[in-house]
Amino acid sequence: MNIILLYGGQSAEHDISILSAHNIAQMITYEVYSVQPVMITRDGRWLQGPKLSAPPAYEGQLHLIKSEEASWGENASDTSYGVEISPCEIHQEDAIVFPVLHGPNGEDGTIQGFLETLGLPYVGAGVCASACGMDKIITKQLFDHVGIPQVPYIAFDRREWNEDPDALINKAEGSLLYPLFVKPANMGSSVGISRVEDSEALVQAINLALEYDHRIVVEQGINADEIEVAVLGNDDAHVSVVGRLVKGASFYDYEEKYINNTVDMEIPANIEESLSDTIREYALKAYRAIDGSGLARVDFFLTSNDDVYINEINTMPGFTQFSMYPVLWERTGLSQVDLVEELLQLAIRRHEQLAQKRVEY
Repeated sequence: MNIILLYGGQSAEHDISILSAHNIAQMITYEVYSVQPVMITRDGRWLQGPKLSAPPAYEGQLHLIKSEEASWGENASDTSYGVEISPCEIHQEDAIVFPVLHGPNGEDGTIQGFLETLGLPYVGAGVCASACGMDKIITKQLFDHVGIPQVPYIAFDRREWNEDPDALINKAEGSLLYPLFVKPANMGSSVGISRVEDSEALVQAINLALEYDHRIVVEQGINADEIEVAVLGNDDAHVSVVGRLVKGASFYDYEEKYINNTVDMEIPANIEESLSDTIREYALKAYRAIDGSGLARVDFFLTSNDDVYINEINTMPGFTQFSMYPVLWERTGLSQVDLVEELLQLAIRRHEQLAQKRVEY
């Protein structure tokens, strides 16, 4: 079987996606599969690289460019050459897609809908779950509906901000306490997120977030640890051990995550077993609330009083060497090679079940 490794994308998480794809390509069982790299460029072109029969030999092998676009003296270890194709050309028999795409135009249901139209099995959540999981406002509403505790927040869009910014600032400051966190509704990896302490910074943070999305969430900041768990499965989903992020910075932003890597992982988290069970139950509840399948990472806040608040759910979490999702399963007893294989099998089973339903109808 051929794995179509689809990565890159047009979101701000393009580079993270390439790192994730590189790590996943190291975990493929090449005695069973071949791997066809397909990178979506920042401007939306699809580049198909040479097929892999072994793990990538160097870090930049999955960073594809067209040969005519290579600059003089460009380091060959930083790139590899690809051929531009139309998106529908990825369709082939006996293939499965691993869409390692983070953020908008990849993790939000758009690619998933395209793959459904092509009739290709793919790893991860379906269209609805992907769209719901990407949108922080929708997920908050779903979590409210199923009774998972959350920190106080307000949400609004660009139109409301342009009409009366003072009213929204007053609303935020009247119902929430500083520090506040300002987030684009549809973005991941802490892109566009700011921690603010006063009105002036709040205005600047909202304007920054609006560069990434037209809908905004402003959340109550709390003094809490960040807790994460991994979910794996379709109807019979399982939850990993609980992990805690031990941070060297007050805010775990993009630079701290992927450049400085100042965050240590405490896995399993040193917390009471009953508390760990509660967090894992909430994670499974959140997964089912969005109709998740394949995989997800669910993030929580844990206060010094052992109060638990859900933060968000990620339907295609990062797979880089610094990413929590694969490490959580490794510490639970599932190797990264076996994890990737299980994800592929889950995708095939889900595709077969959906195909059977279509036949019945």
